[in-house]
Amino acid sequence: MKAMILAAGKGERMRPLTLTTPKPLLSAGGQPLIVHHIERLRDAGFSDIVINHAWLGEQIEARLGDGEAFGVSIRYSAEGEPLETAGGIIRALPLLTDAGDDWFLVVNGDIWSDFDFSQLLAPADADADALLVMVSNPPHHPEGDFHLQDNGFLNPDGADKLTFSGISLLHRRLFDELDDAAGKLGPVLRRAMARNRVTGLHHNGQWVDVGTPERLQSLDQWLHERARTS
Repeated sequence: MKAMILAAGKGERMRPLTLTTPKPLLSAGGQPLIVHHIERLRDAGFSDIVINHAWLGEQIEARLGDGEAFGVSIRYSAEGEPLETAGGIIRALPLLTDAGDDWFLVVNGDIWSDFDFSQLLAPADADADALLVMVSNPPHHPEGDFHLQDNGFLNPDGADKLTFSGISLLHRRLFDELDDAAGKLGPVLRRAMARNRVTGLHHNGQWVDVGTPERLQSLDQWLHERARTS
């Protein structure tokens, strides 16, 4: 199974930091955010990684190369003008499924988490099209995104919603009859939820949406402190 890191956004909320550096290359705990992902994916057994990029994408390729330095193989899906999340995944599908894979892992490049990617196994329900990792709602997103039902399926409505972490396992058929103009992933997932085809799990560990300079600084300080005390 292959993994994809979404790294094509302009990071406008991160300005001025992202005026000259793509957001996935911003440093936390002494290394770029995207390197944290690559190392955790490698340690979980994912050796083939696809990275999409647009804004300052040449810097990402120059920093990561073909992945050999990290013990993985990296291929790139260059977008030019950045596509939305679903569009970026669809553009990269030929790279993600070229070995006959039906399932692939996707992780947002602008988060940090201690989630163990090896926990992501294809849902037992043969009709499921996606497995989303959910987290408790952070202060900046108290309303959450989706309701995790007792049967393990996700619903866009309902009380006690959780927040989508940006980590998922997706089946290629989720994107049947869509092209790279499909837009964001959220509406695609909601349509699948309406057909009871999306499962979820709740991660109770560490997770950060690194969406602002302040959150990046806080994560950086926390990681350095953790390294000093470990």
